[in-house]
Amino acid sequence: MQNAVYYFLSFFVEAVILYQYTSTLFISKNRTRIRLVVLCGLYSFLFAVSMLSPVWLNAFMYLFANFIFLLTQYVMKWHLALFHSAILTAVMGICELTVYVIMSYFTPGFHKEKAHFHHMLIFSVFSKMIFFTVIYIFTHFMKNRRESNRRRSHSTLLLVFIPLTSVFIFLTFLSVNTTYVLSPALTAAISLDAVLLLITNLLVVGINQYNHKKNMEFTEMQLLLQNEANRAKYYQMLFSQSENQSILIHDIKKHLQSIDQLNEKGERDKIGTYICQLMQSSDLKESVRLCDHEMLNIILCRYKRQCDSRRISFHVDIRHETIDFIADSDLTSLFGNLLDNATDAALSVPEAFIEVSVVKREKIPFIVITVINSSRKNPFEDSAGVLTTNKPERNKHGFGLKSIQKTVDKYHGDMQMYYNGDTMTFHTIITLKIQE
Repeated sequence: MQNAVYYFLSFFVEAVILYQYTSTLFISKNRTRIRLVVLCGLYSFLFAVSMLSPVWLNAFMYLFANFIFLLTQYVMKWHLALFHSAILTAVMGICELTVYVIMSYFTPGFHKEKAHFHHMLIFSVFSKMIFFTVIYIFTHFMKNRRESNRRRSHSTLLLVFIPLTSVFIFLTFLSVNTTYVLSPALTAAISLDAVLLLITNLLVVGINQYNHKKNMEFTEMQLLLQNEANRAKYYQMLFSQSENQSILIHDIKKHLQSIDQLNEKGERDKIGTYICQLMQSSDLKESVRLCDHEMLNIILCRYKRQCDSRRISFHVDIRHETIDFIADSDLTSLFGNLLDNATDAALSVPEAFIEVSVVKREKIPFIVITVINSSRKNPFEDSAGVLTTNKPERNKHGFGLKSIQKTVDKYHGDMQMYYNGDTMTFHTIITLKIQE
């Protein structure tokens, strides 16, 4: 029973450390719930094996479990998963060896095969605390190096004082145990205090990470909302200008028709030729119609002008009444971000092109939005599922994709992206459910 408690505490803390390590440094494949289920399953297996296996086999199984968890739940190649699994196993082994030496010095007889349960419990807590401290410092050093976030780095250094102080407290416990003969009740109380201290450290760090994540999400959401509001105002302005232009063109045509009628009473050749030229002038023609939806037509016309100026071939095929259920604000967000990404990627190809199509699936209430653009290289970073960017502010990269995903989720849809190396084209396929 005592061994079960010891191993349960050890594996529980190790599972928490592994999750903190991986979730901080790597991109996950699955949702949090799935990762937690897999983690619990693997470490339950470790717990069962540890009760029957020697120490060296436990270390190997720990390495194997970490490798499986990294490989199946995060976007990485097998050799990278093996490397980080080995790092975790090596650091844990060094921490346990260090604590073993310390406790052998402070606690005579600890090195014997049958050490007291409370000593083993303190050994587990002490070693896991050092393990947790080392991994916490390492992960946040790597994270802050990637993000170049000095403010975050300073807060991390301050938070490290908590586990470091706890390690000092453990050393004090051991010194007291060596200097004075403690009663069994007091020894049990110290062991319980050690466990509670470890749990407190895990909770403090966990709450800090949770708050940091929520703050980042809130900041991103504010930026997204601001960008969408600005985009919506811009296209609404264009829409108003388009309406005014249509009215003006209509009035001018009426005037020209009247002049044409008056022409019958005067110099027909000169006035008639002049009026004919005016009527055929590009300034009096209706604006280009790429689709029947007014707002979307304005959006598409804007990007067509951009593509024409950049020598990018722009093709549109949007069937009648396919997108009437989508709100104007969602249209500006969805197509604006899609075409922003497409035009940026297409610029790298000499014979660049962008193709946009929207079709309704037969017999089912769904539309399919397809954007195909030329691209010189695969925009995914090392097959990690993260889109690259050429923009100078890399820390703000990804907001457009998140905005697209937000709109897709709102309409109960799905999005797929892939790169075709043979044709050097990037494909974005979005399916949206038609709202009644």
